[in-house]
Amino acid sequence: MITFVILHYKNIKDTIECIQSILNLKSNKNVSIVVVDNKSLTRKDEMEILKYTKDIIKLQENLGFAKGNNEGCKYAIKKYNPDFLCVINNDTVIFQKDFIKEIYDAFQKTKFDIMGPKILSNSADSVNPFHTYQTIKEIEEKINYSEKLVRIYKSVLLRNLLKVYIFVKHIFIKRKKLLNGEKSKLGVALHGCALIFSKKYYKKYQDVFYSGTFLYHEEEFLDYRRRKDKLITYYDANLEIFHKEGSSLNESFSNNYDKLIFRNQEIIKSLKLLKEVYKEGGIDE
Repeated sequence: MITFVILHYKNIKDTIECIQSILNLKSNKNVSIVVVDNKSLTRKDEMEILKYTKDIIKLQENLGFAKGNNEGCKYAIKKYNPDFLCVINNDTVIFQKDFIKEIYDAFQKTKFDIMGPKILSNSADSVNPFHTYQTIKEIEEKINYSEKLVRIYKSVLLRNLLKVYIFVKHIFIKRKKLLNGEKSKLGVALHGCALIFSKKYYKKYQDVFYSGTFLYHEEEFLDYRRRKDKLITYYDANLEIFHKEGSSLNESFSNNYDKLIFRNQEIIKSLKLLKEVYKEGGIDE
């Protein structure tokens, strides 16, 4: 038994496409799908999801990424006790027909706690293995950078100057595109858009994700848990998922600068929490 947990927020088209891609997979295993709604489903959208799965958790408020997914995982564990929890964003699509078989095969080889796939995307940011901040100094630098961006995005003059700067910069400096690893690898941090948790992992923890954040940098908290508790993480280069990236957030904001301000404000909150966790855990500056 494998259970897919999908966190839904506003973008019903993506959620349905994600569900349909799961149902089209070839597998001799039992498959269940749990959809967690972060207080955005209309009755019409709910009826559409019910065509595919009866397991819908309707949250009374928008709990964000970590808490919302934790609710879905708790429900899935209690009802299905699956071999694996496959927690994927609703803006992902699985085209690889033997996706489930590859998960079982990878576990037989590695006995992983958490596994992540190769991420196909039009973006330059969705990759595995995933870079995480290893020191408090790195976190502080990112906090300062995001605080600076918030100030810029709130000022019409400053953001127009930034646009000119970026335009000129791109003429002379090409942004280096991040790439997924070509080889499978153990002991690495993994991107949060698609994570496969084994039963041996979720039996160890009350919550699958660290529940203190609303959005962003959940990967760092999982990677900290990996390092602290000596968990087995595995990047499987033979496993693939397509990530549209950011479609739910795009649905929430008509103004791009409002979206950017919100994004960076949430990044700051998450990183300040991470900084405290690192301090408590004795992570060096």
